[in-house]
Amino acid sequence: MSDVDLAAGTPKASPKISFVSLGCPKALVDSERILTQLRAEGYEITRSHTGADVVVVNTCGFLDSAKAESLGAIGEALAENGRVIVTGCMGANPEEIRTAHPGVLAVTGPQAYESVVAAVHEAVPPAHDPFLDLVPPQGIKLTPRHYAYLKISEGCSNRCTFCIIPQLRGDLVSRPAADVLREAERLVKAGVKELLVISQDTSAYGVDLRYAASPWQDREVRAKFYDLAKELGDFGVWVRLHYVYPYPHVDEVIPLMAEGKILPYLDIPFQHAAPNVLKAMRRPAHQEKTLARVRGWRDMCPDLAIRSTFIVGFPGETEEDFTLLLDFLDEAALDRVGCFKYEAVAGAPANDIAAPVPEEVKEERWHRFMARQQAISARRLAARVGRRAKVLVDKTNGLTAVGRASWDAPEIDGVVHLTGRRPIRAGEFVSVKIDRADAYDLHATVTG
Repeated sequence: MSDVDLAAGTPKASPKISFVSLGCPKALVDSERILTQLRAEGYEITRSHTGADVVVVNTCGFLDSAKAESLGAIGEALAENGRVIVTGCMGANPEEIRTAHPGVLAVTGPQAYESVVAAVHEAVPPAHDPFLDLVPPQGIKLTPRHYAYLKISEGCSNRCTFCIIPQLRGDLVSRPAADVLREAERLVKAGVKELLVISQDTSAYGVDLRYAASPWQDREVRAKFYDLAKELGDFGVWVRLHYVYPYPHVDEVIPLMAEGKILPYLDIPFQHAAPNVLKAMRRPAHQEKTLARVRGWRDMCPDLAIRSTFIVGFPGETEEDFTLLLDFLDEAALDRVGCFKYEAVAGAPANDIAAPVPEEVKEERWHRFMARQQAISARRLAARVGRRAKVLVDKTNGLTAVGRASWDAPEIDGVVHLTGRRPIRAGEFVSVKIDRADAYDLHATVTG
């Protein structure tokens, strides 16, 4: 859609925006919000930097490796286009960007939606006033049509010593429950079959609002982790919980999983198991209590899948600490695990806690960790062989497809490779029988 230049009598071309989104799903939701606003204002979104009126790069600034990727993406955009606006987490330190790339047009920080849109306006004004019918009610989504990320809060009020997210994104700011539920309703009506609930600290949802209620349909709904999960479960789609800090009240949502209200899946970043390291990280430091809770969760919900992330080589980590971590893996028998070698982050208190662990020791521990967990994950996958499951199809190629069961989140976990006797469509649920397992994935036959 475009305006008409009355003087010339010719259509006024829509300006073109090329967009790069880097980092975590939280940043992806930020990108979706920015793109939705720009599209509503008549900007055309293009995949090519060449020919675009301006390029927007949404950066990640958490680790040095992520910063390097962001700076590389900015450099590529400048080389291909020359007109670049930078936003996102790395934009919290604009001098770092401008030192590397002085030619960028503007730099805005994370969650600065109005600022980045204003910078686009300055670089290339919109063709017309906003027309909201340019975008669907659920907004522009960068995920496949059948699943979407649902961000319930911004920022984080924890002070983990290895993390600078509060410096980049501020303290926890929860959305009112009714706002979250209205967005979820729009997504479900648009065909979304899986809602992936995200934030920096999902289980702290509502603390800053003192659990204040807001009107939803014919009742008031509290801004509380359990209440929100229960309400989301009423939409009849898959609801998956990510970034769940292991507070005691997390136990309350496990019965919802056992009842089938929400997916039996928890993404909990335990980070370590050795009490000394957890204390230095400012994380919960009760290994035995954590193991007892994991056992309790599985007693309540035997189908529960648990994914977690850990850090090896944290400053001061001893061989004894690392051994405790390996022992924890054996006891917890987590389904999916990610592991990172500690990387010093500018401004993180952990850098000065103790002497750094030598790089070669980090590398050796990382390999030992991954070998141990790979064997655990393989055993848990093998135990699913012969079972029947419900799978959401992500990609299809005629009679073969790739999908995910309840225990697999998109992009970070494994997949189920499918074979059927009829064409399989992306975005549909299918019933399957699991035939075999490999190190990370399952293979299954579609039965219905």
